[in-house]
Amino acid sequence: MTVVDLAHLGGLVGREVATSDWLVITQDRINAFADATGDHQWIHVDVERAKKDMPGGKTIAHGFLTLSLIPMLNHQISHINNVRNGINYGCNKVRFTSPVPAGSRVRARAKLVAAEPMKGGGVRLTNEVTIEIEGQDKPACVAETMSIVYGT
Repeated sequence: MTVVDLAHLGGLVGREVATSDWLVITQDRINAFADATGDHQWIHVDVERAKKDMPGGKTIAHGFLTLSLIPMLNHQISHINNVRNGINYGCNKVRFTSPVPAGSRVRARAKLVAAEPMKGGGVRLTNEVTIEIEGQDKPACVAETMSIVYGT
């Protein structure tokens, strides 16, 4: 984990900040995401059909499930001292470049692209986050995410 003071974020721009721990994408997590979003497409939730009809014989995680893991994985990647609060600001670009089969392990790599001062003592952070799948060259997701953090 990279720990930095809010005032020193500019020194990390252009650098890979850190890498998260591996996380197993279980079928239970996929099913819970399907229930939360109403997306019960068989490629995600029908284990028996996936054994017959999916390459690799497994269900795959929703792309948006993979994307939704970024905040949790980012908490493992970095900590900014003296922050009162922070908000997700959005994404500039998101690509789902490879499916995540159930049972796979994923992790996040984050590169700080920009740290721009905002009114009210905030800093808008832009990160390029790559979600890797263990044992695969091609990542599951590459996203340029934005957040705003406010100092104490």
